Amino acid sequence: MAIFKNEIPILEYDDNIRSIIMPNHANLEIELPSKCLFTFLGEALDKLAENYNARILTTFNSITKIYPIYIIEYKGEEVCLVQAPVGAAASAQILDWLISYGCKQIITTGSCGSLVDIAENTFLVPYKALRDEGASYHYLPPSRFVNINPLALEAIEKTLTEHNLKYEEVMTWTTDGFYRETTDMVRYRVDEGCKVVEMECSALAAVAEFRDALRGQILFTADSLSDVEKYDPRGFGGDSIEYALKLALDTLINIKA
Repeated sequence: MAIFKNEIPILEYDDNIRSIIMPNHANLEIELPSKCLFTFLGEALDKLAENYNARILTTFNSITKIYPIYIIEYKGEEVCLVQAPVGAAASAQILDWLISYGCKQIITTGSCGSLVDIAENTFLVPYKALRDEGASYHYLPPSRFVNINPLALEAIEKTLTEHNLKYEEVMTWTTDGFYRETTDMVRYRVDEGCKVVEMECSALAAVAEFRDALRGQILFTADSLSDVEKYDPRGFGGDSIEYALKLALDTLINIKA
């Protein structure tokens, strides 16, 4: 075990799996279901929980908000429903906590911005994420990209096929700087193959890989940055929200690992 030092602090990495504060340091007497829907679609998730008569097993308490941990039965299996906060660091913290208490098969769903000409409300499957955020560098050694778990990709693609949905595998740009997506930076990311942008994928992939959990993500297109001279918010993908949750749940059932 060692610290790999660098002049740039974010590129320094400690490979020690033990931390002073572990995610399960509170020693809660709970065991979460293996399958977890971890989504950024908060209000829709609360509605879904209500529709399935969810019970709240526990909560994740932060100074900002208390997050209920819902448990539902879906197609004969217990599934954990949890809202993910926007942003790599915040969502990575909760995911690490969820894994520590039993979640091992996680599907995330949420919207993304289109960097190229892709219609709004199009479902996409990220297979690789560019690590332009900070959280992932605390879980994996520095690299430009992180790959998405192939077993998760297989389950997602099986689900989309069962729903007769056309889909595309894409490389996504994960960034911490929502208001720093400049004209030149968007063009640069597109030139290296990124088709969409969001704020969490690479971090969540890194956490899952580090903790030996299976995790994948279903994206749907919301706003568009494809015309770098004129931002288009469109409808923020609102027509896809409920369907995205359904796809994520069905994907969890299709994971057999």
